Amino acid sequence: MSDLLAFLAAGSALGASAGFSPGPLLTLVLAQTLAHGPREGIKVAMAPLLTDTPMLVASLLALSFVQDRPAILGVLSLAGAAVVTLYGLDCLRARPISLPDIRVSPGSLRKGVIANFLNPHPYVFWATVGAPATLSAARSPGGIRAAAAFLFGFYLCLVGAKVCAALLTGKFRSFLGSRGYALLMRLLGLALFAFAAMFLCDGLRFFGLLP
Repeated sequence: MSDLLAFLAAGSALGASAGFSPGPLLTLVLAQTLAHGPREGIKVAMAPLLTDTPMLVASLLALSFVQDRPAILGVLSLAGAAVVTLYGLDCLRARPISLPDIRVSPGSLRKGVIANFLNPHPYVFWATVGAPATLSAARSPGGIRAAAAFLFGFYLCLVGAKVCAALLTGKFRSFLGSRGYALLMRLLGLALFAFAAMFLCDGLRFFGLLP
């Protein structure tokens, strides 16, 4: 059970930070919400459920060819630690968001899918963090259930954060421009530093530098 909770927490923290971090998809969520209401913003928020699956599958297939090469896995773990650290720094530097004042046409889900496919960040995340963490969870005592817990926590908080952004923008436009939003991002940033340390330890273990 501890493995399940640990990977659920890791996925949730990563998903929440990615969901609330400023970027093309969150901007589109806000724009569609302001132009057409929260329902259209929520449609954009669902885009990762369609776009991330092929990225995850491709990354897992690639990892399956190098799973017996500790040096490569070690490099990936260290790269993952660096990526998560950068995500944490981005969270700490986050400022209240200025809501976009633009008019865009509907077709929200299609726009969200295109925006996410063209965004390099999901590719980097799944190659260096998401897929290795999923594989690590599957190899833990929790097995497939731990991997499922990680992915469930990640997608629940990733999509949930953007859905919350759409609902808050529709009802309480001031939240994303408030100090409360900045404080939330700082807390998420600190959580990401803890998970970056976990990836660092995994990388050092692959190189035989830690027991």
